Amino acid sequence: MSEPSVSRFTYRAFISYSHRDKAWADWLHKALETYRVPSRLVGKQTAHGTIPRRLNPVFRDRDELASADSLAEKVNAALAQSENLIVICSPASAASCWVNEEVLAWKRMGRGDRIFCLVVGGEPNAFDIPGREPEECFCPALRFKLDANGQPTAERTEPIAADARAGKDGKPNAKLRLIAGMLDVGFDALKQREQQRRIRRMTAITALAVCVMAVTIALAIVALVSRHRAVIAQQEAVVAKQAAVRRQKQAEGLVGFMLGDLNDKLDQVHRLDIMQAVDDKALAYFASLPPADASDAALEMRVKALDKIGIVMTEAHGQLANSIKAYQSAAALAAELARRAPDDTRRQTTWAEGLNMVGVSFWQRGDLSGALKIWQTASTLLQKVHSTEPRDSKTTADLALIRNNIGHVLEARGNFQSTQIEYEASLKLYRLLAATEPGNPTWQEYVGDSWDNLGKLALERGQLDQAIADYLAEHRIKAKSASQEAGNRSALESLLINNAILGRTLAWSGEMAAGLRYTDEAVIQAKTLLAFDPANTGWQESFALYSQQAGGLLRQLGRLDEAKSADEQAVQMLGALLKKDPISSYFQWELSQSQLESASLQLDLGGIAAAESATRSAQIIIEKLRAKAPDDRREVLLDAQANLLLGQIAARRNDNAAAQHDWTQARDLLQPALRAGDDPNFLAAYAEALLRLDQTDPARPIIAKLNAMGYRTPDFVALLVGKHIDYPVNATFQQRLAQTMQGDAARP
Repeated sequence: MSEPSVSRFTYRAFISYSHRDKAWADWLHKALETYRVPSRLVGKQTAHGTIPRRLNPVFRDRDELASADSLAEKVNAALAQSENLIVICSPASAASCWVNEEVLAWKRMGRGDRIFCLVVGGEPNAFDIPGREPEECFCPALRFKLDANGQPTAERTEPIAADARAGKDGKPNAKLRLIAGMLDVGFDALKQREQQRRIRRMTAITALAVCVMAVTIALAIVALVSRHRAVIAQQEAVVAKQAAVRRQKQAEGLVGFMLGDLNDKLDQVHRLDIMQAVDDKALAYFASLPPADASDAALEMRVKALDKIGIVMTEAHGQLANSIKAYQSAAALAAELARRAPDDTRRQTTWAEGLNMVGVSFWQRGDLSGALKIWQTASTLLQKVHSTEPRDSKTTADLALIRNNIGHVLEARGNFQSTQIEYEASLKLYRLLAATEPGNPTWQEYVGDSWDNLGKLALERGQLDQAIADYLAEHRIKAKSASQEAGNRSALESLLINNAILGRTLAWSGEMAAGLRYTDEAVIQAKTLLAFDPANTGWQESFALYSQQAGGLLRQLGRLDEAKSADEQAVQMLGALLKKDPISSYFQWELSQSQLESASLQLDLGGIAAAESATRSAQIIIEKLRAKAPDDRREVLLDAQANLLLGQIAARRNDNAAAQHDWTQARDLLQPALRAGDDPNFLAAYAEALLRLDQTDPARPIIAKLNAMGYRTPDFVALLVGKHIDYPVNATFQQRLAQTMQGDAARP
């Protein structure tokens, strides 16, 4: 067999893709560069040339274009130096001007016959089907030929494509089809050789796994027998013990291999059944060995192995119960190591980290009491270490995370006073890290998130002015991060969410102009992100959600035409998102919320029928959501707000019996939810239900509480005016809020 000749190209292939398909690009890049051409094909001559041994290197670059109409110099050079062009095709890449430009540049080099497509989403030629144009996965340069001047024509062309979608070729076959095209060989021949090679590999790995397990079990048995003999025959004690320790080390070495290299190889061939058997045997082996009989090094190896088992159980198998068992075993061994060396801070920290994983497992299965107990133990350990090594960043970060986790449990249980202590402690630690490492943006991000936690907690306790102060502190950090990293879209997304939350909270405090200003800023920032990637569903969601928020503020300010435009945008976009992902509870909740806001606007415009239609549509979604999670507080509030609107619609039609029924339902839904915290949304909705039922006396304490916390939306004030209830401006609150806003404005 002749050795393959050296290619005249630098790269075997150039992968063109949209950043939305990065996961596919990563997979394909690795699959091509690690692929070994079957030895019987290497060196053969084809119409395209000599078949190589490997398909590397493959070029994949996402600096992409310097502008919308020209390729970056680096990308242009890479195209010229590439033997093949592979286009990852999806609706995102079909809409990408960069992918289209790369294909055009390739065709203009006269190499259109070396273009290979990998379909990962959408539908080929969907543009020709009325109503399905958004599903098109081929960019225009792929679908049309070029003229002699390199310009697109109206003449169609059919790209060579492999289809990785489920129900089509699938990932393995699609990969082989691409490789067959690149090598200029038949797909069936390549697949047959690949299957033969896979069968040989799987047979060898399976046999190895079975042998390793058998040897491990045999060594464990021999080790145990040796120990018993040492007890019976004292004269052989030293020799027997040494032999047992040696065999134990051998066994643990094999177990380490089983959990490391072997597990990775089994994962590559998707043999999860053997991985499960390997993990089970390793767990059984570790359980059979008393920790007191093991050396420190052996115990440390077991801790790492058990942590690995816990991760595999959770991620590869989804077995939460078994992962908890593994994490608990690891934590117990880490505790033994810490007991042996109580002054070793590293061991104390490792023990706390193990406890944290046990706590996370309890939290994931809904055991709040178990999670709290474990995390409190870890917190005590880490606080001791932190007191002796206050400058150790790893210990500081671990302690901040644990106290943040404790805060989440306490908040979920309604213990807001203790939650405040934990959140403030976590914030203090993250601020210490940020001061120690000012160049690390991660710590600043965590500081901002800590302020967000405190802001949400303040809202649940009815402290609107404190919530605004906390959100402003978060805003300063995230605005600075976004301004320093102009191209960091993640930082901009984080800032726009904070702007929206801040705008909403200010509006609840009666600061409608400021609330609308921050909300509009969030909408503009969402538009900026969508201009970069119109297909990004997360940014579409933010744009729709905060457009709806802006619509509600505009409606209450009397700017009804602007409110209508914002509401229509929100409902239309959220409806489209829900069609793409009909099981998303987030999209369902947000669409129903937008429909209720649209219904409120229709009532203000006098459109009773339109208001009822929007409310009924929202109610259908809410019923589905509540069937899945009947105790979700957000959905309880939505359900109550829908009933309040239906009551108003019935009252406009002079159907007093129906109105009383709907308002009573709203009241009864909200009453149990008031036991946890003083969320102003729940209090305002409950007060509205009581007032519309003419139950003024029970409503007065709620109204007084809302007034004390500074709650003052135009909707609520108008309701009280209609019921002839005095609701004076809370001058003390307004003074505190003004000081907070002035202090923020004065900051550099």
